[in-house]
Amino acid sequence: MSGSQRRAEIRDLLQVGPLSVAELAERYGVSESTVRRDLTRLSQSGEIVRTYGGALFPGGPEEQPLREREQLFRKEKAAIAVAAEAHVADCRLVLLDAGTTVGALAVRLAARGGLTVATPGLTSIDVLAGVPGIELIVLGGTVHQVSLGMVGPLAEGAVSRLTADAVFLGADGVVAGRGICEARPEQVSLKQLMINRARDVYVLADAGKLGRAESHWWAGFDRAWTLITDAKATDAQLAGFRDDPLCTVEVADAIS
Repeated sequence: MSGSQRRAEIRDLLQVGPLSVAELAERYGVSESTVRRDLTRLSQSGEIVRTYGGALFPGGPEEQPLREREQLFRKEKAAIAVAAEAHVADCRLVLLDAGTTVGALAVRLAARGGLTVATPGLTSIDVLAGVPGIELIVLGGTVHQVSLGMVGPLAEGAVSRLTADAVFLGADGVVAGRGICEARPEQVSLKQLMINRARDVYVLADAGKLGRAESHWWAGFDRAWTLITDAKATDAQLAGFRDDPLCTVEVADAIS
């Protein structure tokens, strides 16, 4: 990876949340001096703000519009989707959350067929509507304009009336021992209900979301669940999840 590519990725990661020099050095396999030089260049161009021992995105972490997030970490999301698809083999009905990583899984399911999919996510609905072999259940509700997912009592009422073989969730952040976080309470309310209505629970999160806790609303796990992440996740990021007796960690193979 070239220096310019690394700096572009660092800038994108900081939009999710602040990072330390040590975290970035471990993630990219470079020295802390190299990371400091990268951060200095990004700071001088006004793209980030330096902090003691690290950096953050100007204005702090904000919930990014889905159309912007679709352009971030596309290979990592595709790799996670490949790994997640393997868990659909014995499923008849699956729940798909809103979000870009789960949307990448929807693309793979469209080519698979032979499945009933229930989702509140407009991205997945757009991919799966009219696909032969896919019975699509739209979990209607109020559209959250940032995530383009439907939330609220109508969506929750629909979820409460079904059971799924598996649910595939996205998140703003995932923290070991705590759960998944989102920007709005109605988002986590729906996620918690989806967790409760599924036999198997999978969280699809790229490495940049691991350990991120900037959003204020949480859905937790009191049962077994699986984290599927990408090959850029470091041992330090995964340690807490691997120590959690309820969590199984699966690292997707990188896609070239």
